[in-house]
Amino acid sequence: MLDQIALRAELADHYDLSPSLKTAEATADIYARMSRVVSPPDWAVFAPYVAAINRLKAERNAVILAHNYMTPEIYHGVADVVGDSLQLAIEATEVNAEVIVQCGVHFMAETAKILNPGKTVLIPDSEAGCSLAESITAEGIAEMRAKYPGAPVVSYVNTTAEVKAASDICCTSSNAAQIVAAQESDTVIMTPDRYLARNVARQVPEKRIVWWEGACVVHERFTAQELREFREWNPGTRIIAHPECPPEVVAEADFSGSTSGIIAYVQHERPEKAMLVTECSMASNISDELPEVEFIGPCNMCPYMKKITLEKILWSLHSMQGAVEVDPGIADRARLAVQRMIDLSRRLAG
Repeated sequence: MLDQIALRAELADHYDLSPSLKTAEATADIYARMSRVVSPPDWAVFAPYVAAINRLKAERNAVILAHNYMTPEIYHGVADVVGDSLQLAIEATEVNAEVIVQCGVHFMAETAKILNPGKTVLIPDSEAGCSLAESITAEGIAEMRAKYPGAPVVSYVNTTAEVKAASDICCTSSNAAQIVAAQESDTVIMTPDRYLARNVARQVPEKRIVWWEGACVVHERFTAQELREFREWNPGTRIIAHPECPPEVVAEADFSGSTSGIIAYVQHERPEKAMLVTECSMASNISDELPEVEFIGPCNMCPYMKKITLEKILWSLHSMQGAVEVDPGIADRARLAVQRMIDLSRRLAG
């Protein structure tokens, strides 16, 4: 666990991180990307961190990969690449920097390391975990294989390196249906998200899909009744759900897709009002780009994603601590599963 007091004292010795109107004004171009959701006083607090991080990135030859669930000051302020799990996995294979800072959760940093064994991969907080990744183990994969002999294992990228290594191929929420449909077996094992598996089963009825009983703490809390009531209170609102939500929630939505799919849908459709049935930062991160869209309704915060902060990002680049390591043998097998996903996704897209 990070010692926050010692961390702040060390950073204060090297950087002027006091709230600064001058630095806020000097970074006004960055602030413009998030001014609808970040107040000017808050930006005066964030700006010194953003400026220090961006300077340090150049010194360290570092690149920051940020998931769509990062807060706006990270997403717009310091990230070089933003996206969903598939986009970040692909980008991780293409970056030229010597250092990758993964602003997301631990399995994402592991995936970046698996794909870049020769690079330094940092995660600003090693305790940024994931309820899905924690719900399945390599022993669980073996249990499923024994129960359904011969069936390929398609594991969500929201898993540890050990689970990826025990799987045949990985998937993300954006390509899960295509990956499953491409498997030769009539029966396909999906782990660990039971809701994603059940939603994919509706899309790929020709396959018998069996699943592990994991779930996301953000998405499993939404209910179909909530969505129905929200429609009554706010008629005309476009409801857009992530496929990690229960099937009955997805059935109530106007559209369901990965985080990148959700963003693309809103950008294309530009509804007057939209409710994003996913993590709270999603709406915040696209709000300024889409001023004509009113984002309303409840959302759920991911406690793991929110462990990543500007302060911790600056600390990771300053100290070069938080390096992610993966056992080479496990990494080699996990890399096969991830690379199969990337290669298949590219073939299907082509």
